[in-house]
Amino acid sequence: MTRLITKDDIRDSLIKGQQRGWDFIFSKLISSNTSRTKTAFSKSAKISSNWWNIPEVKKRWNKKISDNENINYEEYLLNTILKNKKDLKLLSLGSGECYHEIELAHQDNFNKITCVDFTPIRISEAKKAAQKEKLKNIEFVCADIENYNIQKNYYDIVLFNASLHHLKNVESLLSKKINYCLKDAGLLIINEYVGPSRLQFTKFQLKKINEAIITIPKKFRKNFNSSIYKNNFSGPGIIRMIIADPSECIDSENIMPTIHKHFETIIEKPYGGNILMNVLKDISHHFIVLNDEKKEVLDKLFLLEDDYLIHNNSDFIFGVYKKL
Repeated sequence: MTRLITKDDIRDSLIKGQQRGWDFIFSKLISSNTSRTKTAFSKSAKISSNWWNIPEVKKRWNKKISDNENINYEEYLLNTILKNKKDLKLLSLGSGECYHEIELAHQDNFNKITCVDFTPIRISEAKKAAQKEKLKNIEFVCADIENYNIQKNYYDIVLFNASLHHLKNVESLLSKKINYCLKDAGLLIINEYVGPSRLQFTKFQLKKINEAIITIPKKFRKNFNSSIYKNNFSGPGIIRMIIADPSECIDSENIMPTIHKHFETIIEKPYGGNILMNVLKDISHHFIVLNDEKKEVLDKLFLLEDDYLIHNNSDFIFGVYKKL
């Protein structure tokens, strides 16, 4: 279901104006596509209240991926697929500040980890973090992924962590460029949003999201750094998606069909997000530190999402796939 403009577009613009200042909003209207994408990942973008900030949500992801709320996907990989493997070369595309890659670089499994991102400030911060930890097996490249030249049959692993859904022409990228740079039987690893492109959710999903929102007491629905309350959710319109970040979820709904077409599935772990991401957006700060009442609210939201996932595909997937 495609929507050009929604009520959330107006509300979220007001919220972002209060959070980041109106200069930030106006800059989105006059900038180029590339500039708008870069500002979406600038330092000011950290000023947010998203579901990934909530410790209990992270534990939920871990549980769904590794079956242990205290084991993240990096440790899970090292204990399973990558156990006893050495001299690995890993390429991370859209690596951001490289938290995951730096964690992996501490392990002796990796001979070389190459991080590629087109945002200079993120690459700079990642490089400083690696130097501080005296890591010698990780390098950082500031480049546009689509124009980045990659060696043929060179990498054992290509990693996309919350970056593949920002890339267009997923079919061509995965079937040609990624297959080209992976060694025979090399691995593609994703931790990704794979739901509807441009976040154009179905009427049924929107209905379930709104049913979840009204279960939350009003005092926990006040938006972060704002006087506005979250009472409902209509989803973003196409126009705002393009203005805010032209790359956001540009071809996300084609990720899983393309992977299943060109790669063999080794591990595939859905972990939801269909309800939680949208319900908790801009109100997550209420649930960083929990008391009994807040814990009860989260537990109810978790159950609502689990019920939804029984008959619906997950919007987020952790997966490991082998080059055919």
